[in-house]
Amino acid sequence: MPEEILANEHYILSGSKRLRCGFTTGTCAALASRAAAEALFSGRLPQTVSLRTPKGWLAKAEVISGGELRSWRAGGRHFCCGVQKDGGDDPDVTDGCHVFADLEVISADGLPENPLAGEDGLLVTVDGGKGVGRVTKAGLDQSVGQAAINRVPRQMIRDAVAEVCESYGFCGAVRVTISVPEGEDIAKNTFNPQLGIRGGISIIGTSGVVEPMSEQALVDALETEIRVIAASYEGKNDRPLIITPGNYGKDFIALHPEWKHIPVLRCANFIGHAADLAAAYAFTHVIFVGHGGKFVKLAGGIMHTHSRIADSRLELICAHAALCGAARETCVRIMACSTVDAALGVLDEVHLTKDTVRSLLKAARSHLERRIQGAYSFDLVIFTNERGIL
Repeated sequence: MPEEILANEHYILSGSKRLRCGFTTGTCAALASRAAAEALFSGRLPQTVSLRTPKGWLAKAEVISGGELRSWRAGGRHFCCGVQKDGGDDPDVTDGCHVFADLEVISADGLPENPLAGEDGLLVTVDGGKGVGRVTKAGLDQSVGQAAINRVPRQMIRDAVAEVCESYGFCGAVRVTISVPEGEDIAKNTFNPQLGIRGGISIIGTSGVVEPMSEQALVDALETEIRVIAASYEGKNDRPLIITPGNYGKDFIALHPEWKHIPVLRCANFIGHAADLAAAYAFTHVIFVGHGGKFVKLAGGIMHTHSRIADSRLELICAHAALCGAARETCVRIMACSTVDAALGVLDEVHLTKDTVRSLLKAARSHLERRIQGAYSFDLVIFTNERGIL
């Protein structure tokens, strides 16, 4: 049989590019934990370590020693191993970082946390050390005060350790402490501080595999952020939210002090998904604020605004201008423009800007109303850098 392809040897197509997959920090933590267990119980440091990810792909990495090798049978109680993260071709700030697991045999009495117990009788408690963040806000995967090691990685760590323990006939209690030496510095370049995770990175991953430029990863991050915002409103009847695609919107919102007390969710191109999440997490009023370059697309029911998905800005402006009485010559000139501002400049000349914008806005609101189905009330604000609010 041919040798199995490893997780970081799989490739996916993104547009016209062929991108290599990698594995998550959660997979790294589980790999390091398995290596530490193998070293502790065998008395020998493994050169490589492997495991099956939740996606079903095999992950394999070289092992880095993090301590003096002592067999548990010879009286040693813990050992530390690490692996280096391979994020593939994904532009992730954690790519190349080192993830260590310190595994210690302990007494089952007085465990500081609820251990992950299984039918095998093994008790495993998982915690975070240096460079792994701590949760300080409600609404995240783990409760306040816990290490930011999500549920799936925790289970992966337990499963990896359990398999080794079973092979050596051990069914006692162990503590696994995950650390990332560079984690505190790396976290400064993530959303962790805004989410309420302090002191390091999160150990995350649901499939165990990093698929480069994965939309699912962005969507998952979006839901995590809105869940934290929703938790901050616990017990309150009024739950307003501002949704905007990115930095243009954030900068525009900062110019309006009347909005300064409303939480802002930056949703990138996922307007429709953000609208759905606002309904799922029971927000009562949402202000959608976006640059005309993206929000004009809402008039065509386009809720994923990346240009690779759809770029009908000029076609929509042209169609609504025609509905408002624009001549063929004006429509031809609009279609020759490269930006929304340029197209609006053409409409200025024939005094149709106001009517066309109103028509576009009405259509955009109609599509959002159909999407939201009355889950909350909303406002829609479209602006450009040159003109301000349209």
